[in-house]
Amino acid sequence: MPTCFLKRLGSHKWFYALLALLASGAFALLGISGCVSFSMNDDEIARVFASRSLSEPVYASYSLGNRTIGFAETGNREMPMVVFIHGSPGSWDNFITFMADADLRHQAHLVAPDRPGFGQSELGGPALTLTEQSDVLAPLLDRQNTCAPRKAILVGHSLGGPVAVRMAVDHPHKVDGLILVAPSISPELEVHRWYNKAADNGFVRLFLPGALKTSNDEIMPLRGELEAMEPLLPLLRIPVIVIQGEQDTLVPPGNADYVKNTFAHSAVEVYMHPELNHFIPWTRPDLIKDAILKLLQPEEAQK
Repeated sequence: MPTCFLKRLGSHKWFYALLALLASGAFALLGISGCVSFSMNDDEIARVFASRSLSEPVYASYSLGNRTIGFAETGNREMPMVVFIHGSPGSWDNFITFMADADLRHQAHLVAPDRPGFGQSELGGPALTLTEQSDVLAPLLDRQNTCAPRKAILVGHSLGGPVAVRMAVDHPHKVDGLILVAPSISPELEVHRWYNKAADNGFVRLFLPGALKTSNDEIMPLRGELEAMEPLLPLLRIPVIVIQGEQDTLVPPGNADYVKNTFAHSAVEVYMHPELNHFIPWTRPDLIKDAILKLLQPEEAQK
C-alpha cells in the first residue's frame, strides 16, 4: 500500500479509534481467557505426577477423516470410564489434578482428550457444531472395557458441558452419568460479548493466538447449536450433577437452573456455591472429585 495513502488514512482520528477498539477486543479476550493457562508444558506435567509418585498417563491419538485427536489415559481399565472434556480454550491437562489423583486412578479408567482444534488435536481445525464435537470424540467411548461394571461418566467444564451433553444424547447406551461444571448450555443465556464480536473481525484475528481463534470460532455458533439440542434434552434418563459458582462472570449461574428445568427425565442435582467463579476445576477440584465418586457408586447407593 503506498506510503502517501497510509499517511492520509492515519491522519483521521476515527481510524485510530477503530484500531484501538478492535485491538482492545483481542486483548480483552486474551485477558479473560488467560486467567488460566491454556496448557502446561511437558516439564510441568511431569513434575505434577512425580510429586505424587505416580506414573504419567499414556498419551495416544486416533485419526478420524482429516482429524487427529490426542488424549491422555490412565487409571484402572477394569473400572468405569470417566471422560474429562475441557472448555474453550483449553487442553486435556486442565484436568491434570484428577488424572493425578490416586483414588480416582484406582476406581476409574480416566481419559482426557484435547478437543478438536486444541493441543494435540489441532490437525483438522475446530469442530463448529456440537454434533461434530460429539462424533469426533465418540471413539473414546469405545475404549470402555465391556466388562466394566458401569458405562462412562462424562465431566464437562464450560463449553465442554454442552459437548458432554451432546455425547450423552447421541450415545445413550454408552453414557451412565454427567457432571457439568459451569456449563454453557442455556441458549437464552448464551450471548456474544463485545470481545467475541471484535475477535471475529479479520484485523483483530491477526493478533490472536491460534487457541483463541479456535475458541471464538466455536463460541460464535454455540447459541444456535444449543437451540437445536434443546428438544433432545428430555430424552436423557441419567444422573446429572451440576456444579456452579454464583461469582461466575463468564457463564451465567442461571445455566444451572436451566439444566434443572430442562432435563425433565434425569435425576438432576445442583450444587450452587456463592463464593466460586468460573474456574472450579482449579480452585475447588474436590467438589468435582466428590461428584465423580458419587456417580461411580452403584445406582442404588447414589439415592
